[in-house]
Amino acid sequence: MPDRPEVTATEIARLAGVGRAAVSNWRRRHPDFPPPAGGTDTSPTFALDEVETWLRAQGKIAELPLLERVWQLVDTLRDPAGHPAAPLVEAGALLLLLHRTPARWAELADQPDTRLATALPRAVADTAVHALGPDAPRTLQLSHLLGSTQLDLARGLAALAARSGGPADAYEQLLTRHAEANTRQLSPTPPEAARLLAAVAGVPATVLDPAAGLGAVLLAHPPTTGRYGQDADPVAAALTRLRLALHTPADEPGPLPLDLRTGDALRADAYPGDTFEAVLCQPPYNERDWGHDELQFDARWPGGLVPPRGESELAWVLHCLAHTRPGGLAALLLPPTVATRRAGRRIRAELLRSGALRAVVALPAGAAPPYGVPLHLWVLRAPRPGDDFRQVLLVDAAAGAAGSPSAPSTAAEGGRDKVDWPGLHRTVLDAWSAFDLAAREGLPVPADRPGVHRAMAAIDLLDDETDLSPARHVPSAAPIGGAAELSHLGGRLAELLAGLADPATLLPQDGPGLAAAGVVTVGELVRSGALEVYSSGTGAAVRPAGTGGAALGGTLVITDQDLAADTPPSAFLAEAPEGTESTGATGPAGPAGDVRTRPGDVLVPALGSGPARVVPAEGPLVGAALGRQLHLLRPDPAVLDPEFLAGQFRSTAGTRRAASHATTTARLDIRRVELPRLPLPAQQHLGTAFARLAAFDSALTRAAALGRVLTQAATDALATGALTPPER
Repeated sequence: MPDRPEVTATEIARLAGVGRAAVSNWRRRHPDFPPPAGGTDTSPTFALDEVETWLRAQGKIAELPLLERVWQLVDTLRDPAGHPAAPLVEAGALLLLLHRTPARWAELADQPDTRLATALPRAVADTAVHALGPDAPRTLQLSHLLGSTQLDLARGLAALAARSGGPADAYEQLLTRHAEANTRQLSPTPPEAARLLAAVAGVPATVLDPAAGLGAVLLAHPPTTGRYGQDADPVAAALTRLRLALHTPADEPGPLPLDLRTGDALRADAYPGDTFEAVLCQPPYNERDWGHDELQFDARWPGGLVPPRGESELAWVLHCLAHTRPGGLAALLLPPTVATRRAGRRIRAELLRSGALRAVVALPAGAAPPYGVPLHLWVLRAPRPGDDFRQVLLVDAAAGAAGSPSAPSTAAEGGRDKVDWPGLHRTVLDAWSAFDLAAREGLPVPADRPGVHRAMAAIDLLDDETDLSPARHVPSAAPIGGAAELSHLGGRLAELLAGLADPATLLPQDGPGLAAAGVVTVGELVRSGALEVYSSGTGAAVRPAGTGGAALGGTLVITDQDLAADTPPSAFLAEAPEGTESTGATGPAGPAGDVRTRPGDVLVPALGSGPARVVPAEGPLVGAALGRQLHLLRPDPAVLDPEFLAGQFRSTAGTRRAASHATTTARLDIRRVELPRLPLPAQQHLGTAFARLAAFDSALTRAAALGRVLTQAATDALATGALTPPER
């Protein structure tokens, strides 16, 4: 284990907001680039402090973001032969001290390292015992003596907690960073999906998550709910304990009312015979070795019907149902193939015949990992004696939660940043609440809503396939409301096309161009003070614009996709406390974590895949934070015209020489871009022409998007027989 933080070339690229190839070029071209401090010949590592010093001296980074600095300390403590998340347990315990007894940390913070190395572990252990119970130091495997890196980590965590929303928020950032670095081994349930599971369950007295992971589902319930869980990974269980303790009010008496056990829930059930009011989870998928052979005669299988070897997800469904008390609710996030695979037909049929399966909801892709798959939400109720309700609710929310039929749904396109969570919650909960009330009170089931949901008799689903896919059974939505609405869309398209400028008035005239007195690079303009440049790097942590950010007073974030599509900002800052380094942006004047767009700023994509754009005098773009892979150029209006600057960046000639190419992308080295030297009046003259061309291009883009909506609507109307073909 190194005695100081080290970073790989990929991590250096992340720090500087460049591609991996750029770091390789720096190593070849700059003899003063820090030499490797470890690793191997093919995958060397470099001392973080040396890399940071070099990057700052080269003007490639102003200051290492605090979160990245803390993360590198965490990564330094990782034992290559141990669990990759083990250092996060110690980090969580240190944050728990800051959360529960901040005064004690204040007393210790100024102590010399020799005293702090022994006093801090005792304080952490005392806090863990008070918050989590007497076995906490043993189950968390807390250290009795801290080294210099661990002490640096403690100070870094204190600073991170102070600059963010507190210890709990700092821990969430570290867990997110860990999940991003271990995407193949770790797929935590997003908090929005966990809250949807919790909302479907209502307010249960007790809840069990038999595949707790990092505890997102348990965290979605208040401490007043009896929370129980199990996970096969003891380190994940420790992280969950700390996470829930950090989200519990500091003045709440301990220990935390939480029963979290370790072990494989299918092979080694930690709660045999126990039942709960709600059982919620996102189980592991596609497990071939889930215990099929040794569990042939398990009591959890109804009527001795053993799930097939290739249906591990159905084994989890039956496990959850077995732990649900009669009348209680079980809900699971499952792959869509569970609803259709032929091998699972008999299990699905048994769930229908018993009345246990109550709803199958198709969610949009991006709702939960794997993010490219539109998962299903299965809702079950453990049968009660005398309950003869045999109806199933099928909800198709995959095509858009509550979007207008006259516009394409972003949810349908997939992507974790495109899910309209408030709309999705409304769609699912409105349909489920009405259906469940009808089932419990003996009322008529809600009427079908074409394109959204349908209630079916269980017997109508029992056939040779017993296919439970909502898309197969929910009636198609009616096409856009008839000839009148199509005519309205056509009118809007005609207005857009009529508003386009005559292309002839936009074309340059024959004759010599404006004479330039040479060229100047962006780097030279920055050094002269005529221009400021901020690069966002990995950008802000964001949440989609559909998650209520406006109502919460959130800060809009302009993303590289927004810039490429010429649309308003589509996301909000995930966290926006005062003084945070939320955007990760850097600039010439030092840390620029809170840089916000101003009128006259120029936004340029770092990957060279979209046009430059001038921030207008008013509108949603003003005051937005920077998303990932963006450059913000702030010209001095007395020296540089913004429209002239943006036009030069939109030109092929202006950026060709400054582009570097990786395997699949082109990246713009912003400081190498050359601009013609022109007096300000000449710049403004050119800028006016550039602005008119940009407005023409934007209008064409909007017209093309509306034309696609109109074409699809007319096609649907003709295909369904809703309208008649036009006369020749």
